[in-house]
Amino acid sequence: MRRKKARWKRVLHDMRLNLAGLLILVVMASAGGLLLRTALLRNSQSMGIALSSNYAAEASNNLSIFETLLSFGTASLDKQVRDGSSPEELLEWMDLYFQQLGAVLGQGVVDPYLVLNGEILAANPWEGDDTYDVYSTEWYQKAVAADGEAIFTNVYTDAIFQKPVITAAQKSSAAEAVLAFDVFPENFAFRFTDQEISAGDSFFLCDGEGTVIFCHTDLDVDDDGMHRYLGELIQQIENGDLAAYDDFITDSNGEHRAVYYTVMDNGWYSIVTSPYSNILSSMNWFYLAFAAIIALFLLMVAAMTWRDVRINARMERTNETVRVLGNFYYALYRVDYGQGTYETIKGSDYVRARLPETGSYEDLQRVIGEVIQPEAYDEYMRSFSRESIQSLVSRRVRDFGGEFLRRFGEEYRWVSVRVLFDESLAPEEVVLSFREVEEEKQGQLRERKLLQDALELARQNEAAKQSFFSSMSHDMRTPLNAIIGLSQLAAQHAGDPAQTAEYLEKIHYSSKQLLELINDILDMSRMEQGKVILNNQWIDLKACVENCMDAFHFQAEREDKTLSVSVQVRDSWVLADPFRIGQVINNLVSNAMKFTSPGDSVSVSLTQLESPGAPQYKLVVSDSGMGMEADFLPHLFEPYSREMRFEARKVTGTGLGMPITKNLITQMNGEIRVESEPGKGTTFTIILPFTAAREEAPGYDGPEEAPAPAEQPEPVSLEGLRVLLAEDNEVNMEITTELLDMNGVQVTQAWNGREAMEIFRDSEPFFFDAILMDMQMPEMDGCESARRIRAMHRPDADIPIIAVTANAFAEDVAATTAAGINAHVSKPIDFSLLCQTLGKWIRKDR
Repeated sequence: MRRKKARWKRVLHDMRLNLAGLLILVVMASAGGLLLRTALLRNSQSMGIALSSNYAAEASNNLSIFETLLSFGTASLDKQVRDGSSPEELLEWMDLYFQQLGAVLGQGVVDPYLVLNGEILAANPWEGDDTYDVYSTEWYQKAVAADGEAIFTNVYTDAIFQKPVITAAQKSSAAEAVLAFDVFPENFAFRFTDQEISAGDSFFLCDGEGTVIFCHTDLDVDDDGMHRYLGELIQQIENGDLAAYDDFITDSNGEHRAVYYTVMDNGWYSIVTSPYSNILSSMNWFYLAFAAIIALFLLMVAAMTWRDVRINARMERTNETVRVLGNFYYALYRVDYGQGTYETIKGSDYVRARLPETGSYEDLQRVIGEVIQPEAYDEYMRSFSRESIQSLVSRRVRDFGGEFLRRFGEEYRWVSVRVLFDESLAPEEVVLSFREVEEEKQGQLRERKLLQDALELARQNEAAKQSFFSSMSHDMRTPLNAIIGLSQLAAQHAGDPAQTAEYLEKIHYSSKQLLELINDILDMSRMEQGKVILNNQWIDLKACVENCMDAFHFQAEREDKTLSVSVQVRDSWVLADPFRIGQVINNLVSNAMKFTSPGDSVSVSLTQLESPGAPQYKLVVSDSGMGMEADFLPHLFEPYSREMRFEARKVTGTGLGMPITKNLITQMNGEIRVESEPGKGTTFTIILPFTAAREEAPGYDGPEEAPAPAEQPEPVSLEGLRVLLAEDNEVNMEITTELLDMNGVQVTQAWNGREAMEIFRDSEPFFFDAILMDMQMPEMDGCESARRIRAMHRPDADIPIIAVTANAFAEDVAATTAAGINAHVSKPIDFSLLCQTLGKWIRKDR
């Protein structure tokens, strides 16, 4: 029972939903029907009014023809009278005129006659002419009252033919005469098509009293009934009862008809009626297609709305673009160079105050020339003359112009004048535009000045480079000369070990001096290319400075100079590049040692400044040496600049140490200052900001847990190692082989990368303990050889590979690391470093 009740409940619920849906559909259908009915009636009204207007215009055209012929006849009559024509001549003229009317309009279309001095002269005389009281007729009285204007009467019954007629009449201005036509309504012809008049529609042309002049109708009524019907119709029209789109009348058949009318200038009515059954015939299928129409309508509305939104948005963007372009120019003119005229699209204040919107192009040029800089006046007038513009257009030059100084008030500013041509313009037309370019021009002038200054600076740098290369040639040839000469002396004293050892020591010193020169040159080159990158890491700044100074204590003692070092910092652990800090300190202290004499002093101090933000450290390097001239100090940090005083020239070096130092300090976000005076020494002060390892630093537990300085590895014995050496230079191969052999290493030589790869491939697994690989070799370079070795399916494919190469830059190290090479030793080879590196990686491998 409960299930049955639930089922009925669901049924009733569905029925309610269906009834609600049906009600909604009925309401929507009714509303849609009303909307459609209104739309059809409104549309029919628009079409009907247009149709009645067309027929009214056609009737007016017919009347205009009659009025024209009547006016022509009246004018001809006036001429005859003024020329003094006799009554016989007038009759002869009248006969000729009436014949011409018949030829133009056709026989029987109109019945013309002339009333002259009360006498009727007709083309078709009748017996009552003599007794007919013409003066009492409506048409005669209207013609006299119109005083020379043509008039038309309403429809009345003709006295001769006893049929409806309309009289057109006009009074002569030269005589007591009235020329008249009787026009028969049946001669009013209208063209009807199925698109205009549907079956059941009616058309009536009536005079002001409702008398039918012409009708086209299916109504079956007699003349009296038609007259009553049209009388009521006109009465309702005059009362305004048929002005609304849904007003109607009921015809003799009892059918509702919509009425559309036009009142002509002469008071006649052009009336079109249409049965509601014709207008609302589309309603028969409306409800069957209601759902589809609504869906289609909504879709169309959505599509049209979207289209309109997009079109409006596009048009708005276009308008905005045009406005922006218009604002880009302060004056725009369309110039017709063929006619020599202009039209102002947008004018400057100066021109608008002196010239109209359009006028002669010569006047425009004259006024514009008044504010052009006098020196540029002739060039402007010549460049933008009509002849010049015509020549440009003939050569299809679409954009031509120049920049001139133009007076604005009391000052001259730069303007750009352009002639713009395009085929979309009218023939022989161009656009003349004016735009202020003061800022752009000043920017160009500044750029030109900068280019000139840069060129001058380049020339100065070139001169400095030439001076540098001259000095460098001397500085490099000095150690080279020592190396070559001492080598020859060592060969000549081979039998004297003590003398040979002294020569070799001097050769070693000169070689290190030459290497220092080369390193400075390479560092400067890389800095100019922006390739120096800081490798920041946690370091003990105090230990770093003290370690850098260790090498100089022995030099100071040897050269009888006083060297003092003071380090006073609270936060010693900082994030910095230890190599670059050491390079800065080495450059400054080595310079201080170079430019001091025995007995002089050099001091180095590092202190931590009080600062609210990141800690700042002050490094001061001071000496009591020869100092520098004041005029050289501004050039101290310029590349290739060297002080040319006699004392300074005694010191060797490239002159690049200070530019390198300045560049490194700038990369560290620091600053450097120098104070110097000849004979009183030099002081360099450096301020460097560093991130310090304080207690509040994120992820830092205190200085005690910061990374400790790397321990120096203990010397490792290389005795018994087997090493594969890849080197294409015979001298380097000999030197490296000999040094390794002296340390008990068994060396297998390979002269290029491919040979090294093949030797390793053909060897027994774990035969070699390490591979020393040069980078630049014929047939196959070191990186490619290393990659192929790593790709071999051998248990020892992870053998330690150490790059021994002259490619000593960071990107070279990165390239070797990417190729699977474990370590990097630069040439010239520091053999102790090579031995430590070999020992480290072989120890790891084992």
